[in-house]
Amino acid sequence: MSTKQPTLPKLGFVGTMRFIWTQLTSMRTALMLLLLLAVAAVPGSLFPQRRAGADIVETWIDDNPTIGPILDFLGMFDVYSSVWFSAIYLMLFVSLVGCLWPRGRQHLKTLRQPPARTPRNLKRLPEYGQLVLESDGPTPKEALVDAEKILKKSGYRTELRDGSVGAERGYFREVGNILFHFGLLGVIVFMGIGGLFKYEGQKIIVEGDGFANNLVSYDSFTPGTAFSEDRLSPFSIQLDDFDVVYDRESETHYGQALDYTAAMQVTPGPGEETYQDAIKVNDPLTIDGVRIFLVGNGYAPNITVRDGNDDIAYSGPVIAQIQDPNTNSSLVVLKAPDAKPEQLGFVGMFLPTSYTGDDGVAVSIDPDAFNPELILNSYYGDLGLDDGTPQNVYVLDTDRMTELNSRNNDAGGITLGVGDTHELPDDMGSITFDSWDRYVGLDIHYDPSKWGVGFFSALALVALVMSLYIRRRRAWVKATEQDGRTVIEYGLLARGEAFGLRDENIKLRQSFDTTWPVIPPNTSEDT
Repeated sequence: MSTKQPTLPKLGFVGTMRFIWTQLTSMRTALMLLLLLAVAAVPGSLFPQRRAGADIVETWIDDNPTIGPILDFLGMFDVYSSVWFSAIYLMLFVSLVGCLWPRGRQHLKTLRQPPARTPRNLKRLPEYGQLVLESDGPTPKEALVDAEKILKKSGYRTELRDGSVGAERGYFREVGNILFHFGLLGVIVFMGIGGLFKYEGQKIIVEGDGFANNLVSYDSFTPGTAFSEDRLSPFSIQLDDFDVVYDRESETHYGQALDYTAAMQVTPGPGEETYQDAIKVNDPLTIDGVRIFLVGNGYAPNITVRDGNDDIAYSGPVIAQIQDPNTNSSLVVLKAPDAKPEQLGFVGMFLPTSYTGDDGVAVSIDPDAFNPELILNSYYGDLGLDDGTPQNVYVLDTDRMTELNSRNNDAGGITLGVGDTHELPDDMGSITFDSWDRYVGLDIHYDPSKWGVGFFSALALVALVMSLYIRRRRAWVKATEQDGRTVIEYGLLARGEAFGLRDENIKLRQSFDTTWPVIPPNTSEDT
């Protein structure tokens, strides 16, 4: 005998859309999308991003010709603005909204509803108790009024009924759950706003120099996806002085930097009054919502280079990169592409407090500039700048250059104190160490969403604590008359975990015992 398969109803277009919406707005889907978003952000940390530097990305692709174009096609170098990342972000947003709206409406209805009806048999509840009051005690109606007051003091929402009291508390547990997801939604929204409109950049400023907040003034700049140059606040700053306080008393930490202070002149905008301010570590300067952090410092020797025609090929400060933070020994790279008849390059060290030992090698013995010296090698030839290929300003490529000065040739290395001049071999020119200044490295941040992210993060944290520590409880109290005495029955039920329900019973029983004249168990009123 053949069995006929039942015909299943077709969902249809509307049913299919309703099914997809139900799946998308489930809490399980929201959690999966949140995890997926975290995983999708990982490539943004593994691969260079075009927003941080297009040149770095192109160099990475050139160095990896096989996988580079594939990763570029997949958007791995533009992760946070890619279609797939934006799709996950948008679906998570929709999922959270879809979760919150029905849950919020349902809980609002629950808040308006009275406590659950009183069970017929309270003895079947997890926690149960019975009290017999003395004959001169309150009547059942009076006892129920007292019981309602006791439950209200314990935080219950109550309803006085015919012969019983219904009570329930812990409604804010679900409020905490809703607020947590609402806070998470707010964080996502404001992070999206920040990703659109924030920007950050870096700038090195030498003492006496300034910075105007426009794109061409930044050393590096990372904009948001919807950034517009019109949003840059038109302020300007100037570094008047940079002061470092060193430890000169401790034997174990002698010479260690204790404090950094960058004295700044600040002009909030064109035509506005200039004022004095300072930047310290962990104490940024704030101008029109833009925060400027002190993140680095060092020395900038002022150097003049003359070429073989006795023309000035370079004159000004050179940023020296600190190599040893204990002594501030710093790497110096100087390129003079305008020198004639050959381009010139110099690489070496700046020693703040130079000391030459018995081996003839000069080292710095203190981070402060008590005896500054420049120890350099010189080169002439092609610096590789004319073909337009980007170069690191702190690296001198000597592959197409010829060595002029070094400790390894007859001309020897270049050692310059302040005010000294060295004549280069073969009439290639000269180099002079004129003076030195300090410089600071600044991080400049603007993020209009940070207060929103902070507020909703705090809201989510508070809501999470609420949802973890507030417990749903239901309680019922019945009062009847038996043999001229009032008999009280009460029961407790936990909604969710039953942890602490026994303690709740004990506290409630203690309140009853102190309110009414209770006959102790196994005794009668006559004894």
